[in-house]
Amino acid sequence: MRPVFAMPVFLLSAAVVFASSAPTPGGPGAESGQPREMVPGPVEKLPVRVLGVAESFVMPSGNIGCIYIPEGGTATYEPADGGPELSCDRVEPKYVRATLGRSGKAVVRTNVGDRGCCGGDRIIPYGETWSAGPFTCFSERTGLTCKRDDGHSFLLSRTRLRAD
Repeated sequence: MRPVFAMPVFLLSAAVVFASSAPTPGGPGAESGQPREMVPGPVEKLPVRVLGVAESFVMPSGNIGCIYIPEGGTATYEPADGGPELSCDRVEPKYVRATLGRSGKAVVRTNVGDRGCCGGDRIIPYGETWSAGPFTCFSERTGLTCKRDDGHSFLLSRTRLRAD
C-alpha cells in the first residue's frame, strides 16, 4: 500500500522552491534582467531636536510638587508649544495642577487624570527660591508662588489658589 500524502508534499515543496527563486516584482532585473543602478537623490536634513532633562522639586510639607520641562522637551514629554513648561500639583485639600507654559496666563486644572504628586529628593526649604529657564518659585510656609519672567504667575497653598 502506498502513502496517499507523498504526492501533495512533493508538489508543495516544488512550489516553495520555485517561488523563492522568482524575481521580486519591481526588484533588481525586473525590466532587463540586470540589476538596477541605485542613484542617490538629494539628502534632506531634518532639524535636530535637542532634548533636555526634567527637573522636579517638592515643598517641605510634601503637599506640593513641581516638574520643570526645558525648552524642546525631554525624551518622554514635549510640551504642546515646545516648552519650557512648569507644572505644580497640590494634593490637599483638593488635587489641582497649575501650569505655566512658554507664554500666556497660568492655567489651573481641577480635574487632573494623571495624579502623580508629590515625590522626589529635592526639597525647596521655606524661605528659599528655585529657578530654571524663565521661571522662579518662592517656597514659603503659606504656599508656593511661581512666576515667569513676563510676570504671569500662580500661587498654590492649602487655603489659596490663584493664577494669572
